Amino acid sequence: MIRINNLAVPFDDKSDLKKTVAKRLKLPLQAVLEVVVVRKAIDARRRNNSKINFVYSLDVKISENEQKLINKFKKDNNVMITPNRPTEEIVYGDIKLKHAPIVIGLGPAGLLAAYTLAQHGYKPIVVERGDNIDDRTKAVADFWQNRKLKTESNIQFGEGGAGTFSDGKLTTRVSDEKMKDILELFVKAGAPEEIKYLHKPHIGTDKLRNVVKYLRKEIIAAGGEVRFKAKVTDIKITEGNISEVILNGQETLPCEVVVLAIGHSARDTYEMLYQRNVELEAKPFAIGVRIEHPQELIDKAQYGEYAGVANLAAADYSLVYNDIETKRSAYSFCMCPGGMVVGATSEENQVVTNGMSNYQRNSGIANSAIIVTVNTDDFGGNVLDGISFQRKYEKLAFEVGGENYNAPMQTVGDFLNNNVGSTDFLVKPTYLPGVKSADLRDCLPKFVTTTIAKALPYFGQKIKGFDAPNVVMTGVETRTSAPVRIVRNKELVSLNTKGLYPTGEGAGYAGGIMSAAIDGMNVAIKIINKYKM
Repeated sequence: MIRINNLAVPFDDKSDLKKTVAKRLKLPLQAVLEVVVVRKAIDARRRNNSKINFVYSLDVKISENEQKLINKFKKDNNVMITPNRPTEEIVYGDIKLKHAPIVIGLGPAGLLAAYTLAQHGYKPIVVERGDNIDDRTKAVADFWQNRKLKTESNIQFGEGGAGTFSDGKLTTRVSDEKMKDILELFVKAGAPEEIKYLHKPHIGTDKLRNVVKYLRKEIIAAGGEVRFKAKVTDIKITEGNISEVILNGQETLPCEVVVLAIGHSARDTYEMLYQRNVELEAKPFAIGVRIEHPQELIDKAQYGEYAGVANLAAADYSLVYNDIETKRSAYSFCMCPGGMVVGATSEENQVVTNGMSNYQRNSGIANSAIIVTVNTDDFGGNVLDGISFQRKYEKLAFEVGGENYNAPMQTVGDFLNNNVGSTDFLVKPTYLPGVKSADLRDCLPKFVTTTIAKALPYFGQKIKGFDAPNVVMTGVETRTSAPVRIVRNKELVSLNTKGLYPTGEGAGYAGGIMSAAIDGMNVAIKIINKYKM
């Protein structure tokens, strides 16, 4: 096939892509047999008042001689023979396993690790501390609506992991061919076909739940076992090798290989690993607030007069402010077009915010975290001090919010002018369970609020109205990434505990659904390369 890159098409051009391709390749229409979209992005820069363009990469099957055509375009770097995708042959190891591999955690990393192991005949035992996705969804709704928190089944814990209650973004900076395999798998599981080619694909929390169920069923169909409400409370290490996993303080599972995919909020598991002398290290993370705007405001900033056109998706943004004096940075994180702000704590008497949206992104409200990096020097020298730091400000947010899981909320105008109490909101706060007017400086470190105060006017220069006085901010956002890294070597196994394979966000080696899923798959392949059933 022929690969065409950087093919710009006006967003409102309704022509058949075959016609566009035929014109680009200077071929008769009948010579274009098939067009496959490889990538589709939006270019909204509108140079010289030009229209917004969709920019495509396409694979094209033609009836004419491909090499002859390529010779005609030899000076055109955007026309080439479609590159062959490198294939990775799975090599099976020769160390016989006495016991099935155990996968701890059923978020993206655990799901893909377990799925990969199951598909290759390793029949993993998957243990998840939380509920299945249906019961978990009910538990989350009960917290949002009735303030009844289940500490083992919430936004952070349960089938699908934290990403299941998010925007469902499938972008990643990781360069790995396995991403294509995972996207294909998600489509097979019910995700929209477009995720295979969109520049910024997303599923949304509503569709992601069905994908999670499908993967669980596939693991079981291939001989794996999935157990819910099965919390790992301890492990046993014998002569440097992991040898047992203890569930719920009672049941013991013998093992030689364990995939540790615990997620970034499994604080009690970090503490247990620390007590068992598994090699850990503190790592930076970031904390801050959630900010909300009318989606229309963001669309106009991105699309100008074309905002609101049906085939242009709800716009997003990415903002960074660098303070030259303090060397601190504030930046947008986990931006959710057309979404809502939700309660995301996993521990009692604490408040944590997060952003979420459905596939359609049609709430009419855009939200994003505005966060500031927290370095290890900011919270102490102990490996678990980052957890204590997070807990401190989550507890303060609970207290400032009224000690009923309401979140502290403040308008930008009040925040910048050291006031509290304004009720003239640009959009009504969406946070569930609810909000209380408060001073966000009472529940965040001074270096965080000082940096955000400097960043907001700067962001207002980038997006008109971003720092309007009646824009709402809600605190606190603290679970941006793991505060701990479970150290591993190049074989992806724990530095000092043989057979223990840390993976995903909870291990400190991924950030987001796709990077965690890829990491989980890579860990599974390392296990397959070394062991056999």
